[in-house]
Amino acid sequence: MSELIENYLTELKHELSGSDAAIIQDALADAEEHLRNALEFAGGTEKEPDEELIQSIISKYGSPQEIAQAYREIEAYTKPVLVERRMGEKKSSIQRFVGVLADSHAWGALLYLTLSGITGVLYFTWAVSGLAISLGMMLLVIGLPFTALFLLSVRSIALMEGRMVEALLGVRMPRRPVFTNREAGRWEQVKVMMLEKRTWLAVLYMILQAPLGILYFGLFFTLISSAVLFIASPVLELVITEPIIRLGPDVFYYLQGWQMVLLVVAGFLLLLGSMHLAKLLGRWHGALARGLLVGTL
Repeated sequence: MSELIENYLTELKHELSGSDAAIIQDALADAEEHLRNALEFAGGTEKEPDEELIQSIISKYGSPQEIAQAYREIEAYTKPVLVERRMGEKKSSIQRFVGVLADSHAWGALLYLTLSGITGVLYFTWAVSGLAISLGMMLLVIGLPFTALFLLSVRSIALMEGRMVEALLGVRMPRRPVFTNREAGRWEQVKVMMLEKRTWLAVLYMILQAPLGILYFGLFFTLISSAVLFIASPVLELVITEPIIRLGPDVFYYLQGWQMVLLVVAGFLLLLGSMHLAKLLGRWHGALARGLLVGTL
């Protein structure tokens, strides 16, 4: 890489210090892609770079200070849709507890955690299968191309998962893939991907998603279905005449009026508690995703 481009990226990263790591990754990827493509389009090469040509390209793109300021301004208007916003009006504990039913962040977290039961298994299967096949074919000629495709797929899946995390959990994730130098040889590209920490952190994340996804799905399927059953108990017993409690094959217990009221109240409390738990776990999982999937150049 031209030393001027490398210095530009280093200075841009310095100017963005203190910003969100996902913003830094997007800014560096955009800058490197633009500068490389502009240099290639202008007829320059990185092996024998034209200093004046690169300086001209950089001046047209903008100084690191200008680009950093632009990204900060843009970010203020492109926050994740479900990001939590602090309201000026203070609410009581009861209002906050009941208000979770109108909290889009809680519903987004619940949807993500439920879907992760499916995506987690898919991620785990692909990651483990890809690693096993790559290691098994390492000594064969086809081993290197397969490993390259597998690592590329891991990066693509990590970017897609990041978009899901941002959309449903409200956590800012990278919106641009890490730039790959097309002029480098295939072996050099594979070597870079194999040596980069972010690649293996993404593989680790995909493997962890299986047990976490199964846990999330089982937990919230049980909690939500139980809450709905409790709330619907009067309809089931009085309208459909279907008993809630079965003591044996032919032994049923029908609830009395006051018991139905208590069960409905318990159902609402269980539903509210489940939504708060989903919001809490969504916040924790968003932090986990950022820790494993967000990196800077």
